Amino acid sequence: MAWTRATRIVAERHPPIDLFERVSPDPAVWDALIAAEEAVNPRIRDEVGEIRLVPPEERLSGPGATWVMAAFTHLNPKGSRFSDGSYGVYYAARELRTAVRETAHHFGRFAADSGDGPRYENMRVLIGRIDNRFADVATLPPARRARILAPDSYADSQPFAARLRAAGSNGVVYDSVRDPGGQCVAVFRPRAVGIPIPGKHLRFHWDGMRVTRYFDHEREAWVAL
Repeated sequence: MAWTRATRIVAERHPPIDLFERVSPDPAVWDALIAAEEAVNPRIRDEVGEIRLVPPEERLSGPGATWVMAAFTHLNPKGSRFSDGSYGVYYAARELRTAVRETAHHFGRFAADSGDGPRYENMRVLIGRIDNRFADVATLPPARRARILAPDSYADSQPFAARLRAAGSNGVVYDSVRDPGGQCVAVFRPRAVGIPIPGKHLRFHWDGMRVTRYFDHEREAWVAL
């Protein structure tokens, strides 16, 4: 699979850090260097996340590496479609529209679970190339494919992903659940991702029930979902 513009959208509420750009180019020594920096700056642990979850041979360093590494060191304890919450996954979409719809859905679930009233959330678009081998859900029998892509259940998708990851797979390419016709990828290993560059800024509008629209700062216009 080769996508020249894999699109990922992340919240801007946590400012990007540059630790993975500043540490040694040898990932094998990161643990010691990060521990030393934590000794003088306790906030580093919250910013870096759980680096131990990523084996040294799979870590990325250099300009932009933080955008990728953060997906694998900051876990969602509730899990996601292709993770039970014990490991990180880098999700991206082939098109901006798909990335927006997928991200808006999950942000909406987060806001609903938090009991949030109407509010806005600033988001950042990341654009990068992904060119690697991935398992393709489209090759599975229709009934199994439907279970893995069930809109409201991860009961089949999480064990499916765990087996692939344990076998050394780079990840999964699959049809978007929230944007018919769109494609997404779930990447299990940092080195299977091309380091992205920051793109434009968006602003999601949560109306208290769902995300109904977003503001595209580049176009200076609201876009309905």
